[in-house]
Amino acid sequence: MSALILVAGGWLGGSTGLQIALVLALVGNGVAYFFSDRIALSALRARPVGEVEQPTLYRIVRELSTEARQPMPRLYVSPTAQPNAFATGRGPRTAVVCVTYGLTQLLDERELRGVVAHELSHVYNRDILISSVAGALATMITWVSYLAVFFGGSDDDEGPGFLGALLMMVLGPVAATMIQMAIARSREFQADESGARLTGDPLGLASALRKIEMGARRLPLPENSRLTSASHMMIANPFRGAGVGRLFSTHPSTAERVARLERMAGYRR
Repeated sequence: MSALILVAGGWLGGSTGLQIALVLALVGNGVAYFFSDRIALSALRARPVGEVEQPTLYRIVRELSTEARQPMPRLYVSPTAQPNAFATGRGPRTAVVCVTYGLTQLLDERELRGVVAHELSHVYNRDILISSVAGALATMITWVSYLAVFFGGSDDDEGPGFLGALLMMVLGPVAATMIQMAIARSREFQADESGARLTGDPLGLASALRKIEMGARRLPLPENSRLTSASHMMIANPFRGAGVGRLFSTHPSTAERVARLERMAGYRR
């Protein structure tokens, strides 16, 4: 989205339009930071639940929050049949944990505990802030690349020439995207590790990840704009992610995540 804003600004207003577009793109990243919970919950049509309606989930979240000495987050359930989960919030006091109906039906209590610990770890590790900073940095990289078209597009000895500027315009956003994906994947690994340490049961989360991946493949979500904007927050890729699409996924492979968790548990193949 940042790249599209910058392209439109440069095309409509030249360098001035590009400057305005940069501000708009950074504001967009700020909005995503402050309102990511509402955006994600709305995309999955989630609603708040309490202890009476979801006693097992509520107990698990309360026990893990107490173990981590953190406030109890708000709980939401999405009617989506696909098994998945996500957490959002700028910090523990604004945290939200959301699971889908499909997840509650697929996992046993041990596996659900591992998933909840993973999601709480995202909040405790300040991953919403980190992803927002990564988005802002990616925007800046893209902006510098497009700026080369306007100020480095001559063929004299002082600039990269039009062809070089054009390559920067194309490769800049690609590089920015790759940086974002690398950060997102590293945060998933970190949340797996932190969540496994919180529960003391790496194999419980490993078992849950296997089931979630199979369930997501059987019931992929439609790749519309609202779901795409929230997909990076989920514990597993909610889309098909086949072929080339896997190269641009914000999620590491389930096999690698499971292998790391098994190593934590001292398991050797």
